[in-house]
Amino acid sequence: MNARAVTLLDVARAAGVSKSTVSDALQGSGRVAEATRDRVREAADRLGYRPNSAARRLRRASTGAIGLHLPQTATRLDYYMNLAFGAVGRAQEEGLDVVLLAPAGGAQGQLTSRVDGLLVIDPEVGDAAVPALLDAGIPVVTGERYLGPAPAPSGAVVCDNSASLAALLDHVRDLGARRPALLAPADTSAWAAALNATAEEWGRAHGTPVHRRTVSFAATAREAEETTLALLAADPEIDAVICAPDGAAPGVLHAAAALGRTVGRDFLVASCVDGTATRGASPPITAVDLRPAAYGRACAELLCDILADRAGPDTVRDQEWSLQARASTLGGA
Repeated sequence: MNARAVTLLDVARAAGVSKSTVSDALQGSGRVAEATRDRVREAADRLGYRPNSAARRLRRASTGAIGLHLPQTATRLDYYMNLAFGAVGRAQEEGLDVVLLAPAGGAQGQLTSRVDGLLVIDPEVGDAAVPALLDAGIPVVTGERYLGPAPAPSGAVVCDNSASLAALLDHVRDLGARRPALLAPADTSAWAAALNATAEEWGRAHGTPVHRRTVSFAATAREAEETTLALLAADPEIDAVICAPDGAAPGVLHAAAALGRTVGRDFLVASCVDGTATRGASPPITAVDLRPAAYGRACAELLCDILADRAGPDTVRDQEWSLQARASTLGGA
C-alpha cells in the first residue's frame, strides 16, 4: 500500500505553526519571519512534502484552464489539429482544460479571468489578435517567435526551420537537382521568414539560386498546382520543387503529371511539412516531419512549467524535426 501523501497540515504540526503560515512560507508570500520560513521549509523537506498542483491553483483562485490560439487559416490543416491534440493531452496531465480561442480574436480584455495562460501558435504579423494576446497580462508561450511589435512572451518553443529547409535542399541537390524552387508564404511568420532567408542563403553558398514563388500561408493543393505550372512555364529547366504549406505539395505532383514530368527521376518534389497528404500521395512525398503532436505537447508543457514556477520567464526550448525521404525524390511509384 502506498504511504499517505504529506499534507500542509502535517508540515504545520511539525513546524509548530498554522496551515496558512506554511502556505505563505512555501509560496514566498505573506508576512512570515525569515526564521519561520526556514523552519517551515526544513520541516517540509524532512517530511518529503510535495505541493499539490490542483490545490495551488484553487488557492490562487485561478481558472484551471489555458487558452490556445491558432493561425486564422488553421482549421483545415492536419498539422495544427495534431498540434492541438498534443497540447490538450499535456495540459490534461496537469489538470488543466484547454479553451480554443476564436480565430477572429474578439475582446481580449476578459482573458485574464477566463484562462491562466495562453498558447499562441505560429503568430502571424497580419493577425490582429496576436498583439492583444501577448499583452493580456498572463503568461504566454508562443510556438515560434512573433515578428511584429508586441510585449515579449513568457516563453517560446522553436523549431530550426532554417536547418530543415537546408536539409531538403541538400537532399535534392545530392540526388542531382540543379535548379530547385521553393513555394513559400510571405514573411509574415517566423517560419516563413526562416524559409525564405534560408533559400537565399543556401543559393548563394552553393552557387545555385533557389527560384522562389509566393503562395498563401495555408495554400491549397490547387494553388500549389497553378503556381507550379506558371513556374515551369517561365523556366522549364526547374528540376525540383519544395512546397512549404501543409497539405499543398500534392498539387505540385498534379502539375508535374500534366507536363509529362517523371516525379522522382527528372523532377523531384518535397514538402516542408509532413502529414496525411504527403504520406498518402502517389508517389509519397519526401517531407520534414515537424512532429506536431510533440510540438503542441512541448508548448503546453512549457506553459505548465511557467505557471507552476518550474521554469523562469524568457525560457526558449527547441523542438526536434526529421527528414522523411520518400519516392517523390528517391524514384519509383
